[in-house]
Amino acid sequence: MPAVKMHVRKGDRVLVLSGKDRGKKGKVISAIPRTGKVTVEGVNIIKRHARPTQKVPQGGIREMEAPIHASKVIVICPSCHQPTRIFRRVLTDGSRARGCKKCSEYIDK
Repeated sequence: MPAVKMHVRKGDRVLVLSGKDRGKKGKVISAIPRTGKVTVEGVNIIKRHARPTQKVPQGGIREMEAPIHASKVIVICPSCHQPTRIFRRVLTDGSRARGCKKCSEYIDK
């Protein structure tokens, strides 16, 4: 399956648009372009039962974040602090940058 071009990257602050965690904000922990999903800190918490091992002799129930689809999140601009769509530009030195459509500031510096 080909990788999906994603509008979010690891480290972005995002707002969840739909689902049980709608309205929550968090930082992107990981982005998975192959599946088009992102893992957001404190969002989509699931419980997994862990068997006792030598590393974790206690075992028990672990809570962890599960990935959600990238289309369910929107980037929060670091300069204007608003949820915004992004634009992409090729800069004069040939590199690419993402920017905020509301305040026209670049997200990637």
